[in-house]
Amino acid sequence: MQSRVFSWFWKGLLALTLAATAWGGAQAQDLKSFEQKITTKVLPNGLTVVICERPEAPVFSFSTFIDAGDVNDPAGDSGLAHMFEHLAFKGTSEIGTNNYEAEKAALAKVEAANNAYEAEYLKSVGRDEAKLADLKKAFKAAEADAHQYVVPNQFTDVAERNGATGVNAFTAMDETVYFWSMPQNRLELWAWLESGRLSDVVPREFYKERDVVMEERRMRTDSSPPGRLIEQFLATAYVAHNYGRSGIGWPSEVGQINATEAMDFHKKYYVGSNIVVSVVGDIKASEALPILERYFSKVPAGPKPADMTTVEPKQFAEKTVVIREATQPMFVEGYHRPDFRDPDEAVYDAISDILSNGRVSRLYRSLVRDQQIAVEVEGFSPFPGDKYPGLYCFFAIPAPQHTTADVATAIHTEIDKLRNADVTDDELAMFKTRTRADLLRGLADNQGLANQLAQYQSRYGDWRELFLQLDKVDKVTKADIRRVANKVFQPSNRTSAWIETVAPPKAANAQKDGGAQ
Repeated sequence: MQSRVFSWFWKGLLALTLAATAWGGAQAQDLKSFEQKITTKVLPNGLTVVICERPEAPVFSFSTFIDAGDVNDPAGDSGLAHMFEHLAFKGTSEIGTNNYEAEKAALAKVEAANNAYEAEYLKSVGRDEAKLADLKKAFKAAEADAHQYVVPNQFTDVAERNGATGVNAFTAMDETVYFWSMPQNRLELWAWLESGRLSDVVPREFYKERDVVMEERRMRTDSSPPGRLIEQFLATAYVAHNYGRSGIGWPSEVGQINATEAMDFHKKYYVGSNIVVSVVGDIKASEALPILERYFSKVPAGPKPADMTTVEPKQFAEKTVVIREATQPMFVEGYHRPDFRDPDEAVYDAISDILSNGRVSRLYRSLVRDQQIAVEVEGFSPFPGDKYPGLYCFFAIPAPQHTTADVATAIHTEIDKLRNADVTDDELAMFKTRTRADLLRGLADNQGLANQLAQYQSRYGDWRELFLQLDKVDKVTKADIRRVANKVFQPSNRTSAWIETVAPPKAANAQKDGGAQ
């Protein structure tokens, strides 16, 4: 087994090295080539359009990048960014309705009925239960009245009937992204659809969708041991910054979000200056740009929202969280680290690659292959976001007959090796080679390229940084890795959380009774 593993390792190294050599020689030319294919324009409303001509197939992909995510949820309204992502698929004043003017009046009545119900429900003293029941009935009646004007799923149906594939979106801590792919001859239809839901969103079926989000929370967090563990871990690691809040939202807050608050969030964050739209595929910028200008200029203008000013205080004491329940043991720990603009960003990438990239990584070889104390282990960074200072994290699942303490000790041993001795020349070279190869793979398909162009244009103000990052990777040294490891991986900067498996209550009682007999 060992000889086969090393044979695979060196064959893979040779292949990647050859690929890197070819890429290294062509890097500047490739950047110049992309500069010839890519057109960037900032519209009068501040929205940035990035178009990349790639005529290999008669299709295109797009990515709409909103520079706002869960971290931007207002106080008391955690989950709002995610809630609005759902709302963006409900249509506009032209799609999803059979009579918008009547629906608009009906939706106003829904909001008034919800506000009346919530005002009574939230009373800490003197709540009238009979009145509350009547208000709930009135709210449900208003919802039913508004629903008669809804054409369900029409937005998605129109897109898919015209060849759209991969219609989806996601909300992360720092951003919200919408994307799909479509035939080239449907570019104008797409521009109409996408610009419409950015500029003409309607809070249709809002409270029905709020129930969907609540159910999603129950599935992803409340009924998920890893979800509960990570939520408690982040809430402990952060004391001031919004990275410590539940991304999907705390139950009491999600349950009270209303349509007015969602529309206020849209008004603040869905402005042109906060949006980048990238389009990649069989399109000519000279023909596509007038179309995109015509439709996306409808997105409201407005100042780019100010970045969060809350700074997480320096952690000076080790923190731990223990969850005791009848489920599989798991372990996670994190160390505070700077945001993506830090000069050592590429060094953190090197640490992740050497510790955790595949079966030849240090963590896998030590904990899974050699000691066999874990069935899964990885190190990753940044988490839960990169726009603000995040965490360098380790996650592990112990093997049967082993504990979270076993994997924690083994992880700390690997961290100490990184702090006290240089990585090898081969490890450093492999990191740089894999990084280049990963970039090539990321550029291989339209959707991947569209996503990266939008992200880099938004984060750095220039999509070229996608290529320029390689210069920073090339400059990473062994001394850099030791320096950063010693700076970050300190016990006082550590938050650890784990699930400690205990017997179910009934089983524990049965064992106790049996012992008494």
